[in-house]
Amino acid sequence: MPFISITRLRVRSWLYLPAFLFEALRIGQQAKRAPGNLAVKVFRDRRNAFWTSTSWESEAAMRAFMLARPHGPVMRKLLEWCDQAALVHWTQATAELPSWADAHVRIQRDGRPSKVNHPSPAQTRYEIDAPPLNPKSELRLK
Repeated sequence: MPFISITRLRVRSWLYLPAFLFEALRIGQQAKRAPGNLAVKVFRDRRNAFWTSTSWESEAAMRAFMLARPHGPVMRKLLEWCDQAALVHWTQATAELPSWADAHVRIQRDGRPSKVNHPSPAQTRYEIDAPPLNPKSELRLK
């Protein structure tokens, strides 16, 4: 059964945005080519928040991608770059990625916050703004 992974990150300062965007492009290409990857989509939300949605053949395939370069080393930088971070995983019958609205419901209901060094009040309360219904900046990579 396909393994779905959703993440939401918010870059806490414009100072970190160029490096974040550069690394996000590299990681998007890494995910697209990663063994076991079935689908990838991302979008930039309001206020420097970014969502990712990926589908994998297995949790092991997702974890191998997560630890590999460039993703693995960049994850440590997110501790400083972000003031909000959250993720959720689940398995489902198809590789189809959920809508962003469904991803939001899942991340709020079943997800968990990720550690950041400078958490916003929303991060502390685990409140995640809902994404727009039809995000204009969505990018499908696979």
